[in-house]
Amino acid sequence: MSNLDRLDHSRLNVDYTGEGAPLFRLALKTTMLTVVTLGFYRFWARTRLRRYYWSALRPGGDPFEYTGTGLEKFLGFLIAVAFLSVYLGLFNSALIFGGLIAWPFGDGSFNEASMQLAFNLSFLALLPVIFYAQYRGRRYMLSRTRWRGIRFGAEQAAFGYMWRAIGHTILTVITLGVLLPRQTYFLEKYMYDRTWFGDGQFEMGGKWQELWPAMKHLVIGVLILGGSGAMIALGSALVVLGFIGLIVGYVWAFVGFVHYGIKSFEIMAGQKRLNGDVLFVSEPSTGKVIGQTLLGSFIASTIASFILAVGLAVLAVFARIFGVFDVIDFSDPTAFDGMIEGSLPVLVIAGFIPGYVLFLAFFFALSQVFITQPILEHYAAQTQVINPEALMSIEQRAQDDFADAEGFADALDVGAAI
Repeated sequence: MSNLDRLDHSRLNVDYTGEGAPLFRLALKTTMLTVVTLGFYRFWARTRLRRYYWSALRPGGDPFEYTGTGLEKFLGFLIAVAFLSVYLGLFNSALIFGGLIAWPFGDGSFNEASMQLAFNLSFLALLPVIFYAQYRGRRYMLSRTRWRGIRFGAEQAAFGYMWRAIGHTILTVITLGVLLPRQTYFLEKYMYDRTWFGDGQFEMGGKWQELWPAMKHLVIGVLILGGSGAMIALGSALVVLGFIGLIVGYVWAFVGFVHYGIKSFEIMAGQKRLNGDVLFVSEPSTGKVIGQTLLGSFIASTIASFILAVGLAVLAVFARIFGVFDVIDFSDPTAFDGMIEGSLPVLVIAGFIPGYVLFLAFFFALSQVFITQPILEHYAAQTQVINPEALMSIEQRAQDDFADAEGFADALDVGAAI
C-alpha cells in the first residue's frame, strides 16, 4: 500500500513563505560579491541562499534551519582540490606512461591519437569521485539542517554509494537505458535507508519496477528520434519528414526525461517512511515545472537583456559627453583601419566583459525569483507529511563532523547546489 492510500491519518502541510524582492536583493548582492572577489565569496553566497530557502520552507508552520557556514565549505574545497590535483596527476601520468610502453613505435599520427585517447580517459577517473561527492554533499547538507531543533543526518557510506552508482551506471549504459528505473530506485533507496532525523531512521519500500510507467514519454521520444534517423538515412522525400521528426523527438524526449524525474520523485516519496510511522505524499506537476521554467527563463532573460541595454546606452551617453567618439570620423570608411590591431579590440573587450557579467548576474538573481522559488513553492504545496504526531517521539542525534564539508562536491560543482 502506498502512502497515498493511507487516508486515516492526520496530515501536515508544507508551506513556503519566501518573497521575490528579498530573494532578488540577496541573490544579486551575493552574486556581485562573488564577481568582485573573483569567485572567492561563492562559498558564503551559496550558504546565505540556502539559509534563505531553508527558512522559507515551513512544514507545519515551523521553518527549517540551515547551520552550515561558508568557512566550512571553503576549507573543504581546499582539501578537495589538493586531493584532486594529486589524484588526477597520478592518473594522467599512469596513462601517459602506459601509452608510451604500449606504443613505443609507429608514425606520429598514431602516437598522437593514442595520447589524445589517454587524456580523454581521464574523465573516467572523475566518475567515482563525482559519485562520492554527491553522497558527501548530501550528507553534509543534512547534518547542517534542523527542524524544530532536531537535526538530520546520514551514515558514512559514500564509498558504498560510489561503487553502487558505478555498477548501476554501467548496467544502464549497456542496456541502452532500459534499467534506468532500477538505477534510480536502488541509489535512492541506498541513500534514504541511511538517512536520519534525530534518532528516527528513514526507510524506503516498494519495488523498482513501479518506476516503469514514469518512463513512457522518454521512451516515446527516443523511438521518434530513432524512426526519424532511419527516415533521413533512407533519403529521398523522407528526409524533410525525418528532420521534422528529429525536432519533435528531441523535444518529446527532453520533456519525457523531466517527466521521469518528477514522476519517479512522486512514486518514491510515497514509498518512504520515517521511524516506521511517519509517511509522505508529494504530487508535483510536470506541466507546472516545465511551464514555470520556460516562463521564468523568458522573464529573466528579457529583464536582464533590458538592463544590459540600458547600461550600454548610459555608457554610450557618457562616452559621447566626454568626447570619446570625437576622435573618430564615422563618415570615413577607413577610420577604423588603424584601430583594428590597436586600441579598438581592447575597448570592445573592456566594454563587453562587464556587460556580459552584468547580464549573467541579473539573470541568475532573476532566475531565483522566477524559476527556483516558484518551483520550490509548488513542490512544497504538493507535499504532505502523514501521521505527524509520531514525530513527537523522535529525539536529538549527535552532530556529524566533516573534515572536508562539501569540498569534493564544490570542487566538482556537483551535489552542492539548490
